[in-house]
Amino acid sequence: MLRFLSLLLLPAFALAAERKPNVVLIVADDLGQRDLGCYGSTYHKTPHLDALAKQGVKITDAYAACPVCSPTRAALLTGKHPARLGITDWLPGRPDRPDQKLNRPKLVNELPLEEVTLAEVLKKHGYATAHIGKWHLGGKGFGPLEQGFDVNIGGDHFGQPPSYFAPYKNKMRSLPGIENAPEGEYLTDRLTTEAEKFITANKEKPFFLYLPHFAVHTPLQAKKELQEKYKPGTPGKQGNPVYAAMLESLDESVGRILKTLDELKLAENTIVIFTSDNGGLATSEGAINGIPATINSPFREGKGFLYEGGIRVPLIMRGPRIEAGDIYPMSSLDVMPTVLNLCRISADVKFDGRVLSLSKAQDLNELSIQLYWHYPHYANQGSRPGGAIREGNFKLIEFYDSGRLELFDLSKDISESRNLAADQPEKVKELAKKLDDWRKEVGVK
Repeated sequence: MLRFLSLLLLPAFALAAERKPNVVLIVADDLGQRDLGCYGSTYHKTPHLDALAKQGVKITDAYAACPVCSPTRAALLTGKHPARLGITDWLPGRPDRPDQKLNRPKLVNELPLEEVTLAEVLKKHGYATAHIGKWHLGGKGFGPLEQGFDVNIGGDHFGQPPSYFAPYKNKMRSLPGIENAPEGEYLTDRLTTEAEKFITANKEKPFFLYLPHFAVHTPLQAKKELQEKYKPGTPGKQGNPVYAAMLESLDESVGRILKTLDELKLAENTIVIFTSDNGGLATSEGAINGIPATINSPFREGKGFLYEGGIRVPLIMRGPRIEAGDIYPMSSLDVMPTVLNLCRISADVKFDGRVLSLSKAQDLNELSIQLYWHYPHYANQGSRPGGAIREGNFKLIEFYDSGRLELFDLSKDISESRNLAADQPEKVKELAKKLDDWRKEVGVK
């Protein structure tokens, strides 16, 4: 069930004939779509990302491949669905518990070396490649250096940093490449400095910078002077000053990267992509003084859930052959095949993702495509094992431990507040069969 859409070539940026375009892929951690000003937030300050959205494409219906981190990261780097890879939860995942009806399936605990990553393909075509930030796709022998990256700074098998303030270490580990950071340095700033160094050092040849920030994942820690700019919000709305300050530092990082590209006269020949690995953390897990890290309203729930709040993410793209404006839909799975198409590079890889046509927005019903999710786990945030399919404006969620089916029309009910399953049994039957057929196709057992 591998699907492709042809790419419409668009001359928004002149593509230099003498070299391939550079690629900068920036990934936030636990950042919900509604956290950015360009997606509707009035609490958070994200001027650099808002400007980037105006310059390029803002994907209005952008989705993470999974409601938690490691599976989505695997999908971004391979263009394959997490279910096909066997990486269906954060690694090493939450253990089984006596109060859970179902046991979790066996997890593949690292991105297999035989999988072809975006870094490996681009490196083969002459690109310098760097991983700077969070990896979380395997430990020793399965890190960034074994998956096509020339440089690894910060990446190991853990899902969060020891601290956002130097020294970045504890009794268990220190972040590779920045073991000797000056005390008090802020991690988001340091990763950005390393990214700027890489861009500058490789300005004369094509490069691929993968910058997966740890921010805005817990532990929630931010610069005091930024925290003081934000007042605590009211219940039910975004209003966590620490989280907001972390996001402002992340936004500043994006601004610094874009400024470096401008100063080196690389902007017009650089594809810049910004996204997140799952929806925002909206439970007590990340709360400070009773205020959750974020609120994803009008989307339901957040990280860990198959409702829109758990899988809707920001996705912004700017660069050669990308026309400014809004477009939908797109998934993490589509990033690798779309980037290779933009770079005019072919790869002997079968993708689950599609090459996105970066033109004007099209009606979802006219596109007649399906988006699928398989998350057979009990999440720390309180959700239950399930799968989901979106086709057109309809979305079906199946809960594996109860068999419950929920159907929503997202064009009329973006908050997924009214289950239409009893009203439209034929639609439920149709989508449930497609979801089941898809699970069989990708090898779910």
